Order: sequence, then C-alpha cells, then structure tokens
Amino acid sequence: MEQTTKGQLSKDSITEILRLKAAYPHRKSAILMVLHVVFDQYGYIDREALSQAAELMELPLVDFEQAASFYTLFPNQPVGKYHIQVCRTLSCHLRGAKELVDMLREHLGIGVGEVTSDGLFSLAEVECLGSCGTAPMMQINDAYYENLTRSRIISILDELKTKVRNG
Repeated sequence: MEQTTKGQLSKDSITEILRLKAAYPHRKSAILMVLHVVFDQYGYIDREALSQAAELMELPLVDFEQAASFYTLFPNQPVGKYHIQVCRTLSCHLRGAKELVDMLREHLGIGVGEVTSDGLFSLAEVECLGSCGTAPMMQINDAYYENLTRSRIISILDELKTKVRNG
C-alpha cells in the first residue's frame, strides 16, 4: 500500500471502499469488508481513517465501531508483526490458558495489550477462537496453534524470530 499520514486513507483504500459501496446495495453489508481495508492499510483500526471510511460509505461511524469492537481480528491500536491472541474462555482456561499467558508475558517481557520493544510481538487475551476441542490454543496473525504447551509456545516463538532474522 502507498504511504499516508496517520488518520488518512490512501488512494488505493478510498478506491476500494468506493468499489465496495457500489457493490453492496445495502451498504451496511460492506462494513466488515471496509474494516479489512482499513486494517490492511494500518495493521490496526485507526479511528480517524475509520471515520473517513464511514463518511465515504455514508454510514454512521458507530456502526463501524460496533463491528470492529466485536471482532478480535480488528485491534484498535498498533500491534506487533506477530499478534499473539490467546483464548481465555472456559475450555482453554480449564486446560491452562492463564498459565500460558503468564509464561508469554514473562518470556516476551510485555503485558497483555503491549508490544515488545522491537515491535515483533504483541499479546492479547481474546474470547473464544472456536477450537474448544483442542484447547488451550492461540492465534498468531492468521495461524491457529492448538494443544499448546510451554515448550511448544517457545518453539513457535523461536521459529518466528528465526523467520524474521532470515528474511
């Protein structure tokens, strides 16, 4: 995507939002797609850009804010290159998710809602990720990791760090 200043949609994003507006006779049906456009540009949901998107769609900003706050895949602040989301609902909790979050906090040196100083990792606790039979589980960006143990998480993080070092 092209470079823009904070709070401004790029020309590409504006073009895509206007295309979505034309493609959906009921504009509210395009809200999730528009959220993806904003997320793809910023890596999170920038409120000023979201406001601009709402104006382009001729819909109230609150409609977009409600949808964005419901879905964990739309963070409202910058996240790390690898955004770690650990499920905290019943199945994962009963199988040790809290202990895994504590281990991640200690290993990464950050709290929930924070980003490592190198910008590589961010950590979030989220509601159900839909994999209760394979708890505990976490999502890193678009990948699911199930049946987690401390050693498996360390291995996953090490693989991601190596991937970054090797380009």
